[in-house]
Amino acid sequence: MKKLIASRTNWPITVVLLISGIVAILGPLYLAVMVALKTPDQMTNVLAFPKYIRWQNFADAMRLTNFWQNFANTLFITGVNLVFTLVTNSMVAYAISRNRHRSKLFNRLYYYFISALFIPFNVLMLPLVKQASLFHLDNILGITFLYIVFGLPMNTFLYTGFISKIPVALDEAALIDGATPFQVFRYIIFPMLKPMHATVAILSFMWTWNDFLMPLILLSDPNQQTLQLSQYVFQGQFSTNYNLAFASYLMVILPVLIIYIIFQRYIISGVVSGAVK
Repeated sequence: MKKLIASRTNWPITVVLLISGIVAILGPLYLAVMVALKTPDQMTNVLAFPKYIRWQNFADAMRLTNFWQNFANTLFITGVNLVFTLVTNSMVAYAISRNRHRSKLFNRLYYYFISALFIPFNVLMLPLVKQASLFHLDNILGITFLYIVFGLPMNTFLYTGFISKIPVALDEAALIDGATPFQVFRYIIFPMLKPMHATVAILSFMWTWNDFLMPLILLSDPNQQTLQLSQYVFQGQFSTNYNLAFASYLMVILPVLIIYIIFQRYIISGVVSGAVK
């Protein structure tokens, strides 16, 4: 069987696809690094190695973007979002998963959350701005709460698929021993969700850290800007300082890149486990 599979492998096409994938992924990153390390007078050939490296680009980019203040804002939003997302979203998914087959209400709630995945964010922008202003959610705390709410549909889908594979007999045994439903979730179900916790945490981290649109429409206070929003400072009316801009971009994407490289196996395994029932 192995020989048959190997004989059917089209190696020329496989190699071409691999090389194309590597170029498509590493090409833009290489370009960003080259531009970030150069001075404006070396921009005649952006793909060439710099004649001399200008590390000052990173220091200047930090100063122009108020990097550390915006880094603290982004880290706060992302960190609080992760903690509350893991606790609340898994709790909602547990209640739905254990009751949807015997209750029309929970079954409808499940499809209600899933249906939100098909609504583009652009459709919600205008009403979101009005409602956020009305309820005073146009600040760091408000936008953190909104990230938790907007992540609920996707996370409910992932958690529900994973919880459905956990035997109900565990819940019933704990209830017979005198545990409450909350204790069953806290001491039995929640620890068993570690693989899915890792997946949801990584996906939520990348989404919150990289998001630009929601901070753009909700955060008007310069002291509450996120790192993504602060990248606007390099966009002038007639020109763009590409060297400083790309240096800033690299500093913003570096945490996400490190997190993804370390935990990418959890993303793949977790999504497959949550999507397949």
